[in-house]
Amino acid sequence: MLSIYPNVYFDKIEKITIEFLQKNKIKALILDMDNTLINYKKEMPENIEKWAKDLKGQGTKLYILSNTNKKQKVIDIAKKLEIPYKSFAKKPLKSGFLKVQKEIGFKPEQIAVVGDQIFTDIIGGNRCNMFTILIDSIDNKDFWYTVWKRPLENVLKRKFKEKGL
Repeated sequence: MLSIYPNVYFDKIEKITIEFLQKNKIKALILDMDNTLINYKKEMPENIEKWAKDLKGQGTKLYILSNTNKKQKVIDIAKKLEIPYKSFAKKPLKSGFLKVQKEIGFKPEQIAVVGDQIFTDIIGGNRCNMFTILIDSIDNKDFWYTVWKRPLENVLKRKFKEKGL
């Protein structure tokens, strides 16, 4: 059965600290891009760039896995953060997650998938037995292919908060 439940739910990506990762034995993060690292206008908040640099400086491997087919957009963000990437991942299918896992060389339980969407990031990470971290979107504006899912995801997020995930 597909699990829609993340292991953890945070309102901001910056709440993922090195202490949190060490406590949960996580060595790598697979990061969604749209509305996780950048907003609708393709802008990355400065705090995210600093957060990524700090985690990398502590030895955490970061990797962007995005569903977008706009490869240049992914390349630009990956260059800015100085991390590898894969685009057109077709999440929640397993293939993109497994390719990243093979490339970074860690066991699934040592990898956390971070994203703002339950039906792509969380389900995909759970299907691969990875630790999953749901975060709130950094922007309220969504792409047309995401907007229809948000009302249901918002109901689920409220339930996750009530459960203390």
